[in-house]
Amino acid sequence: MTTATATTWMTADEFYDLVHRPENAGRWFELVRGEVIELPPPTRIHGVVTENISFHLGLYIRQRRKGYVTTNDAGTILERDPDTVRGPDVAYFTDAQAFRDLHPKYGEHPPLLAVEVLSPDDRVNRVLGKVDDYLNNGVRMVWLVDPEDQTVRIFRPSQPPQTLTANQDLDGGDVLLGFRCPIRELFVLPEEEPAPPAPSDAPPAS
Repeated sequence: MTTATATTWMTADEFYDLVHRPENAGRWFELVRGEVIELPPPTRIHGVVTENISFHLGLYIRQRRKGYVTTNDAGTILERDPDTVRGPDVAYFTDAQAFRDLHPKYGEHPPLLAVEVLSPDDRVNRVLGKVDDYLNNGVRMVWLVDPEDQTVRIFRPSQPPQTLTANQDLDGGDVLLGFRCPIRELFVLPEEEPAPPAPSDAPPAS
């Protein structure tokens, strides 16, 4: 007779302990339905684009005085039994009004906005699976930012994705009312003057 063995999945608390072990310093992990997934370390371009996004979102929330922004793949629990802990590159939350109210580990309140910045070695299926996890668990909008093409794909629940180019503006819709940022400003350094958008009827470069 064959006896079935129940699969043991790692919990969010066990995952927290795992990633904070000294031997895992400087490594990036996520927990996907109980399984630990190791991610490649981000590139410098990835870090610059992430900082640019968080800068513009930070200006927005300081003007509105509502919500807060996280970076550095700060984990949030999206599912239970088995647990999923995802870490957006940038995220916008409204579940705390004071620093003392922040969850000490991984909160279970999803962000309103999750932002993922593509790296050269990102696999499409992995990233789109992450987008689905966000949208299926309370995240109202996802920005998928591609530094190579300088585009932003916008995902919302039950809506087709929208792709914007560097000559367009990124706005927050009904999730971040009044937020607007030229997409080209996500792909510049502070000392660099953003190039003006090319006219739509401009002749091709020779």
